[in-house]
Amino acid sequence: MASNVLGGELEPCSKNPVTGFFRNGLCDTCADDRGMHTVCVVMTDEFLEFSAEAGNDLSTPVPEFQFPGLKAGDRWCLCMGRWIEAQKAGMAPEIVLESCHLSVTEFVDLELLKQYAVKEDT
Repeated sequence: MASNVLGGELEPCSKNPVTGFFRNGLCDTCADDRGMHTVCVVMTDEFLEFSAEAGNDLSTPVPEFQFPGLKAGDRWCLCMGRWIEAQKAGMAPEIVLESCHLSVTEFVDLELLKQYAVKEDT
């Protein structure tokens, strides 16, 4: 089983909509996953607009690929490179650390990731 950035077992990101390179709800990866869909994010309207302007419209449904289109509040396994790009532009969405693949820490410092961790209501 894959590990998350905190060293624990990789937890599901989303089953509705179903996400991940393998479409199993996990931000797991393999050599065929060129985009490294390893960062579990919580979508915001601002990020969806940023992503569309950067050439990746995640809001529009694509039925032929069973893609429902995303809206604010949806969790999704995002390509690591797009998250880094958004972070540098000040547009990065919050992330779910327990659902981000350990490999992310090879490219992004864990302390930076923690700054974007979802703030859970207690």
